[in-house]
Amino acid sequence: MSWGSWGKGFDTNEMTNIIHHCVDNGVTTFDHADIYGDYSTEAQFGSAFLKSGIERDKMQFISKCGIQYVGESRSNSVKHYDYSSKYIIQSLDSTLKNLRTDYLDLFLLHRPSPLMHPHEVLEAVAKLTQEGKLRNFGVSNFTPSQMQLINSEVPIKVNQIEFSLTHFEAMQDGTLDYMLLNNILPMAWSPLGVVFKLEDERTRRIHKQLQQLRNKYNATEDQLLLAWIMKHPSNIHPVIGTTDLQRIENASKAIAFDLELEDWFHILVASQGFKVP
Repeated sequence: MSWGSWGKGFDTNEMTNIIHHCVDNGVTTFDHADIYGDYSTEAQFGSAFLKSGIERDKMQFISKCGIQYVGESRSNSVKHYDYSSKYIIQSLDSTLKNLRTDYLDLFLLHRPSPLMHPHEVLEAVAKLTQEGKLRNFGVSNFTPSQMQLINSEVPIKVNQIEFSLTHFEAMQDGTLDYMLLNNILPMAWSPLGVVFKLEDERTRRIHKQLQQLRNKYNATEDQLLLAWIMKHPSNIHPVIGTTDLQRIENASKAIAFDLELEDWFHILVASQGFKVP
């Protein structure tokens, strides 16, 4: 999301360079959505991917659909969601063209709609899978009941949710419990939360606690935040949004850290400001 016009505004060469940097550091999965950059970033990435010369089977592409965005590229009068079979199919075909690929490794419904029907979704997913265009299907930002609704007809492999040390409601409202019970892989967007974005009493407590653990684990603060997420038994996969080359490298090495049980709770308490019940 942050590579194109909604972020750094990278040109083709800059995108190609950062793709190579990611792959060189073992980060081979790239997360998109059709709306990013007002429906422009996928195509820009596709040009960079083509220029990179990296073989398609060495990378994994994810994208999302369903949000009808109000912007310059479409004549929508209001932001809304469209999960008709026709629109899902049309969206994936457009994404494949933009990303210069024949298939997606994972395709997600971007946000739940009050008007979505699992049969419509099934019709589209079945057709796209049969045609070899879609390898895995999932959702994004769905609650347990919304996952259950879609899962009643279409098996969900992934739910991409907001999750971090400063936004961990999914650990308390049953979302991660449902995914763990139903073998749905959680992906976490904004995995560093607001720790480096805000300076308040909460983030100062967090920084203080992380500083106390840095030497013990020989880790940076951002690595400890990712390790905290990955400690959860549901096997959360963080989706990093940074364009900073050092942060990308740090993130790729965070999988090596396994926080001790009490350290995990020390970090949680620093965020909450009180001990667990």
